[in-house]
Amino acid sequence: MGTVFLRDLRVETIIGIFEWERTTRQVVNIDLEMAADIARAAASDSIEDALDYKSISKRLIDFVSASSYQLVETLAEEIAGIVRGEFGVSWVKVTVSKPGAIRGARDVGVVIERGERG
Repeated sequence: MGTVFLRDLRVETIIGIFEWERTTRQVVNIDLEMAADIARAAASDSIEDALDYKSISKRLIDFVSASSYQLVETLAEEIAGIVRGEFGVSWVKVTVSKPGAIRGARDVGVVIERGERG
């Protein structure tokens, strides 16, 4: 088993608890680490045996850009559910952050892990 990662996927969405955040799209950054059978894909050199990170990123861009959550915690849970449920990933680590949300800080967000690492 290995890990496939996706770093700094930037998506505009409605996220936040303040009134202005409910009407103004903001960028969230998404990082993923996903358990995958790297050896099988490497041996066959076939996309059919690999975790298709392009399909995952497209699905998440579509989902996140259409979403409207108050909390990054909720968004992270939904992302984990999509990755595990739709792409057959047994374990995922999801980081969702809102750059510039706190004055004086570059970034703020959450990190969750769901499932069992193979």
